Amino acid sequence: MGQRLSGVATSLGTPGATGSWQRWICGCRERVEGPCPCWQRRLAAEPGRVCRRPARLPGSLPHRHGPPRLSSQFLLEAPGVIWGTMSRTPNCLLQLLWGASRQRVYTLFIIGFKFIFFVSVMIYWHILGEPRGQGQFFNLPVDIACPRLVPPPPPSSTPALHNIFFLETSDRTNPNFLFMCSVESAARAHPESRVEVLMKGLPGGNASLPRHLGLSLLSCFPNVRILPLDLEGLFRDTPLAAWHEAAWRRWEPYLLPVLSDAARIALMWKFGGIYLDTDFVVLKNLRNLTNVLGTQSRYVLNGAFLAFERQHEFMALCMRDFVAHYNGWIWGHQGPQLLTRVFKKWCGIRSLDESHACRGVTTLPPEAFYPIPWQNWKKYFEDVSPEELSRLLNATYAVHVWNKKSQGTRFEATSRALLAQLHARYCPTTHEVMKMYL
Repeated sequence: MGQRLSGVATSLGTPGATGSWQRWICGCRERVEGPCPCWQRRLAAEPGRVCRRPARLPGSLPHRHGPPRLSSQFLLEAPGVIWGTMSRTPNCLLQLLWGASRQRVYTLFIIGFKFIFFVSVMIYWHILGEPRGQGQFFNLPVDIACPRLVPPPPPSSTPALHNIFFLETSDRTNPNFLFMCSVESAARAHPESRVEVLMKGLPGGNASLPRHLGLSLLSCFPNVRILPLDLEGLFRDTPLAAWHEAAWRRWEPYLLPVLSDAARIALMWKFGGIYLDTDFVVLKNLRNLTNVLGTQSRYVLNGAFLAFERQHEFMALCMRDFVAHYNGWIWGHQGPQLLTRVFKKWCGIRSLDESHACRGVTTLPPEAFYPIPWQNWKKYFEDVSPEELSRLLNATYAVHVWNKKSQGTRFEATSRALLAQLHARYCPTTHEVMKMYL
């Protein structure tokens, strides 16, 4: 066959052709601007040889630029050619790049992105997502004698009005101090109402409550009932039943918060009354609020507080929208954003600034339930004077503490921190236990 080439002669274009692709290292190891002299000598020695483009691989892009590639026949005859000038690029990688289409690359990128997102969310929920303050109960007693600070029960002739509901849709049965303060403050502000704490992790039937300091303390209040939460029964005969049945068959990053969003609107639809998140401190009686929800900011409502009549059409519309526009991959889409878009539809408005009450439903301003925006949640742990506290909460019914942000943040129960003063004034029993054991 004659002397084999030690490199690839790649400048095979038409003589006189121009373009940056002509600048190649030819088989003579020389940088040339025109046709490679080594390849010309090879063609002169073997006039019958024809350089042709290789057949295009299935799925690869057509060759549009650059010099013609060597034929597969030449690659077999001169195996040293490829490794002479392209030793830094493995042949298998070249074949992958030549044969892969753009669609295939995009698909690999999307799969890789989803995998990284999945792993990140799992790490967050299983490591960072757990409440950081749960360790505070490890050395606390599981039972406690009912303190003298617990108010006496109302007269037996007084009917229970406006049930107040708290929900725990996870399997936890160990309420922390903020949870305890929420229930206690609601019970003290509404001695004539039943305060029902529904917990998914509690066993059904006549089983006794788990032994835990929080459950033991809350059981001391005569108008507080701690009951198991039957989600299947709660969603039965509502538009949410089919969604709930299918929810556990798939994985979603925010399933627990979304489950809580669904449970609260179903609860208001079926029973009516008042719903509160477990990170509220109740300051005033809420009995005069009906068909009301709170504004978090000028752009969005929030469902941490809800007060509605039984089977109100607004709650029915919320349940239908929950299913029709469901997206469990966007934080808040089934909660605050749902209430916001349903209220706009309910009132026929495009902005919350246009109306704060229509067709019997009212939205209260942020200072009613969210006097401190979530961006400033650290203010709850800063010292404030009693005068500043009174001024800050002058128009507030209940204070939302943004537990999603503040959980695990420690403070001295005897300090002048805003949250410590709220505990001392509105949930004194929980506050005394905190001072005793923390």
